[in-house]
Amino acid sequence: MRLDKYLKVARIIKRRTLAKEAAEKEKVEMNGKPAKPSHPIKVGDVLTLYLGSKIIKVKVTHLEPQKDGLMYELLAEEKRP
Repeated sequence: MRLDKYLKVARIIKRRTLAKEAAEKEKVEMNGKPAKPSHPIKVGDVLTLYLGSKIIKVKVTHLEPQKDGLMYELLAEEKRP
């Protein structure tokens, strides 16, 4: 699954176009490196998102939507200095 689609389906970012723009502006890192919107995601990847005044770090746990569950594990959420 593509990075931008995963961010939308996992409900981390509301719209795919916003997810694509964030990745293009290097506000999304995968395993510590900037990721493009079309980069493939796999289980176990760690995503760091720099969104507004927040830094969100998640670990991918599922690639398919889970009924009554998340597709990721929240590792950290902090405010930017």
